[in-house]
Amino acid sequence: MLYSLLTFICWGVADLFYKKGNIKEEKYQDIKTGIIVGLVMFVHAYIYMILKGIDIHLREIIIYLPVSLCYIISMVIGYKGLKYIELSIASPVQNTSGVITSILLLVFFRELLPGVAYLAFALIFFSIFYICLLERKENREERKLVVELKNQKRVKLLAIFLPIIYCFFDGIGTFLDGIYLDKLELISEDNALIAYEMTFFIFAVFAIIYLYRKKESFFIFDEKEKISAAVFETAGQFFYVFAMANDSTISASIVGSYCILSMLLSRVFLKEKLSLRKYIAIGTAIVGIIILLILEV
Repeated sequence: MLYSLLTFICWGVADLFYKKGNIKEEKYQDIKTGIIVGLVMFVHAYIYMILKGIDIHLREIIIYLPVSLCYIISMVIGYKGLKYIELSIASPVQNTSGVITSILLLVFFRELLPGVAYLAFALIFFSIFYICLLERKENREERKLVVELKNQKRVKLLAIFLPIIYCFFDGIGTFLDGIYLDKLELISEDNALIAYEMTFFIFAVFAIIYLYRKKESFFIFDEKEKISAAVFETAGQFFYVFAMANDSTISASIVGSYCILSMLLSRVFLKEKLSLRKYIAIGTAIVGIIILLILEV
């Protein structure tokens, strides 16, 4: 329960900093964010290996590579989607992947849970889905204004499909994690964590080379919000692997619902407006999360 809750909190806070540091006019924002996350993860992996005396081998990185690639692709797509955050229903759509993963694990491994667990899954999924519908309706006028700009069709398509593509890759990655860490135990939690963070670092290195070839200036210490987001992202990843190893079916829905916390934090710190119906939907989702947390105890 503790690992799931800590992941939920860390990723909710990370999402807040991603929004705060969002600069829509910046052409390579998604790549720069990915670089910072990759560098922070490398620092964490290196320190963690020293403190715990862990040796990571190329074999572990290759074994975990399908999971790592799914997550890295989904995250970079998520960073790119920040440019169209007013147009899209990005965060809620992306967060439905957790419940979808739980359902896939239940189906493929024929796992039986208490009836109240299925109620909790339904409360979380339909609450987040309802928030998607509310955001789409509330932002309709703003979308109409933006899509009148040049490249309007491309902008509109990206706003719609980027969150869906993110949801697909993140859901597949989480499903594979449930298999790797919990159901079949193909890799240990420590090795999975380090393998993922090292793979993300490799991505960061290639991304830095790409920006250099594009002659794009980039000074990491000017990106305070992105660094803060990367720190909380990495902390959440640390807790996440242990949450998934403990009970992947339930944990996937809990940690995948961090947009609920992100919305509340954005209301407090970024002064984003929330309607009464959104508060009701958030409250309903929280009830589902609490039920799952109790079941994990």
